[in-house]
Amino acid sequence: MAPRVKFDPALLPERPNLSFENALWERGVRLVAGIDEAGRGALAGPVAVGAVILPNDLPDLMTRLSGIRDSKVMQPNERKRWATEVKAFALACGLGLATPEEIDQLGIAPATRLAAARALDSLKMTSEHLLVDYITLPNVDLPQTSLTKGDARSLSIAAASVLAKTARDALLIELAQTYPGYGFARNKGYGTLAHRQAIRELGPCTVHRRSFAPVAEFDSLFPPENSQA
Repeated sequence: MAPRVKFDPALLPERPNLSFENALWERGVRLVAGIDEAGRGALAGPVAVGAVILPNDLPDLMTRLSGIRDSKVMQPNERKRWATEVKAFALACGLGLATPEEIDQLGIAPATRLAAARALDSLKMTSEHLLVDYITLPNVDLPQTSLTKGDARSLSIAAASVLAKTARDALLIELAQTYPGYGFARNKGYGTLAHRQAIRELGPCTVHRRSFAPVAEFDSLFPPENSQA
């Protein structure tokens, strides 16, 4: 595994590009998977990890995927549009989730790695090298490059971030119907002021991460039968 090199934020490119992918492709490494997560810091819902293998033989790939950025700086409609484009042009796309229960049992970092392994397992082809946004995957037996701010530097990682974010957002919108009162459709499980107030008033529900301090603070005040199941 290549060591992560300290990165100067002033050197961030204008948009994610294929410099890391091209370096690997030129060495004959064809199946390069970008990996990124969504929902790591949320108080509710799963953590999601996307995996994307882009083709190495499309000279206009940067143009075709020109609107892709770090998913956090994109608008929801932009993410949906570009998620569709990624699925159309990628050689393979994968998604992995780790549940709130797994996050509570394992901790958020191991659960994120579990979701990443599931994302890789869901790909229709085996990667030869991974480009990962910051984290490392010690239990995955593949060469890896861990990049600080990878979703702003690598197009493959940025594409994976878009897939992970759109899939997780859609799931939280569904969960809002099952668990009303927490505003999941708006906050996507993150700890907004309104969401924290709802936890104080209603108690945690079954998709809250009870090991996270803002949830654990009120968990003991509500008996299990009082939580929304």
